[in-house]
Amino acid sequence: MLAGCSVHDMVLFFPAGPMAASELHYTYLITGIMMVIIVPTLLMSIWFPIKYHISRQHKEKYTPDWTFSYAIEVLAWGIPLGIVAVLAWLSVHGIRGIDPWNPPLLAKIAPNAPVEEVDVIATDWQWVFIYPAEKLVTIDELTIPAGARIDLKLTATQNMDGFYIPQVAPMVDAMPAMQTKDTFLVSQPGDFTGFSTDFSGAGFSWMRFAVHAVSTADFAAWVQSHQGAAPLDYAAFDAHIAQPQVNYGATPSYFTLTDPKLFGEVISAAQMGKTYPVSQALNKAVADDDAAPVAGAQ
Repeated sequence: MLAGCSVHDMVLFFPAGPMAASELHYTYLITGIMMVIIVPTLLMSIWFPIKYHISRQHKEKYTPDWTFSYAIEVLAWGIPLGIVAVLAWLSVHGIRGIDPWNPPLLAKIAPNAPVEEVDVIATDWQWVFIYPAEKLVTIDELTIPAGARIDLKLTATQNMDGFYIPQVAPMVDAMPAMQTKDTFLVSQPGDFTGFSTDFSGAGFSWMRFAVHAVSTADFAAWVQSHQGAAPLDYAAFDAHIAQPQVNYGATPSYFTLTDPKLFGEVISAAQMGKTYPVSQALNKAVADDDAAPVAGAQ
């Protein structure tokens, strides 16, 4: 009841795109169906003890030889089985609708939407976003054109992280030595927050990133404003960005992509067993709530 006082902080209930809206739709639908069992069960748990309490035994029919009822068996087995079947169908149908590899939902709603491709790398403990077409790399900031279909390829340097933007994109894991995908669309310009849903060490709590959906013109201007940023290839990524560090406050950084194979090289390195050990000093500093920020410490 107290949580209801800050309902606008419950971002799951305020979707900003068709993928998140579909998730909310099925959440409402499935929860409502589950109430068909939960509500009568709660009511019977109150009614039965009252009806059959010892103080009322003189008012109820005494049937010591009663053993079976077809009506009760049909109700006890038929209704739950039917509801489970409906829930299973809704779950499969809903999941297939937002399939991150090829979501029929977006193909139906926005078949002609332009496509923006972004490669995502989860490090310890930052999010790296690569824009291959724009030759731009950002850290802890995902800026996208509103109305465009955003196709993500995801991987991680050494720990699995859950990529999630509650108001926009379904959760999908970014895993080392593998490539996963996610796809979404933001209908209107707006600002959102993404984060990791999988515990991945001491800096996990700070693995947040800003999401800015902007107009097509503003997106082009944003890309142009960061042209000429410091160059980034795999060697620089490996030596600096991939090293364990915490970006307190998720302050964004920008680079010019000079290695078009960077995303693939990160996957290949993980497949070859590349790791990035976390020092005891960094673990201790991050774990201590009163410690001074040590962004970049290794």
